[in-house]
Amino acid sequence: MEVFGFVWNYGVMFLVVLTILVFVHEMGHFLVARRNGVRVEVFSIGFGPEIFGRTDRLGTRWRFSLIPLGGYVKMFGDAGAASTPGSGLSTMSAAERAVSFHHKRVGQRMAIVAAGPAANFLFAIIALAFMFMVYGQPYTPPVIRDVLPEGAAAAAGMKPGDRILSMDGRETPRFEDVLGVIVMNPGRTVSMVVERVEVEGAEPRRMELTVTPRAEQMEDRFGNIHTIGRLGVMRGNDEYRRQTPLTALWEAGKETVRMTEGTLDAVWQMAMGMRSTNELGGPIRIAQMSGQVAQTGFVTMIWFVAVLSINLGLINLFPIPMLDGGHLLYYAVEAVRGRPLGERAQEYGFRVGLALVLTLMVFATWNDLVQLRVVDFVKGVLS
Repeated sequence: MEVFGFVWNYGVMFLVVLTILVFVHEMGHFLVARRNGVRVEVFSIGFGPEIFGRTDRLGTRWRFSLIPLGGYVKMFGDAGAASTPGSGLSTMSAAERAVSFHHKRVGQRMAIVAAGPAANFLFAIIALAFMFMVYGQPYTPPVIRDVLPEGAAAAAGMKPGDRILSMDGRETPRFEDVLGVIVMNPGRTVSMVVERVEVEGAEPRRMELTVTPRAEQMEDRFGNIHTIGRLGVMRGNDEYRRQTPLTALWEAGKETVRMTEGTLDAVWQMAMGMRSTNELGGPIRIAQMSGQVAQTGFVTMIWFVAVLSINLGLINLFPIPMLDGGHLLYYAVEAVRGRPLGERAQEYGFRVGLALVLTLMVFATWNDLVQLRVVDFVKGVLS
């Protein structure tokens, strides 16, 4: 029973979440391809041999495949799941060229490729907007209730009652916005503008301060260790405001941009050696987190799925061959040159991209095994 519970809580929920996100991503490709007159031959959730599926009236095979880690849309003219040009493109008839992906204008091909990541971002916005309408948006005033001694805020000269108006030139109407800057900048000096009432009844005065968040190791609810910045203050009680549909969409869009910027900041800090690459997680850790989030409640699950959707869309935009961003890079070069790159150049690019993606997957999976103490367990058994 314990094994069944583990599989249900982690494996099944992971597959449910992943299937939703992959479906959204591939549906973006599918809809824009159909819109541009491209014949879609296969819409697959997963890779490898087909488990089951059906063919629609337009000839598209909708299928679930054996390996559930991803998916693809195979269009007419593709050699395979990676959307590389197939053989025989030059011998196609006029009717076949009309529905071939690789015979569409470069702008159309770019739109089809970009539609997958765009669908993930749009899905995240809709999910967050739904949460902001039904449950409410976190909205805590950016007012300092207390300043902890020996903390970064105390060293910067902050006082209780200060209202933080902006950080690094970015407005902070909510304390959640303040945290977004502080957490992502451990050990880096941040400029801020605060509003302070020095005498009761007097007009507030604006002041410019600088603060250097203290770097601390934090273990989240899933057992993952992160290096974050700490301000050293106490804030007011958390508040949640239900939003109207239009406001919810606007706020969800801003939240999606903020989370995208945070992810890019984290990747940059890892590349520069300012943040440990041990924070990278792979499918094992995502499976663990999926199961734990599913047990905490519907709202947390929506937030988690939205974050994963943003990350999936963002990763696919990286200019690495094999990913959507790599295809977009090729098409951008084609638009500038007036002709596509040679077959050999594209083939070498896809090989390098495949090696990079596999290396990253292996590294992230190793981090998962270390984080979950599997490596220590194996070492103990062998010793």
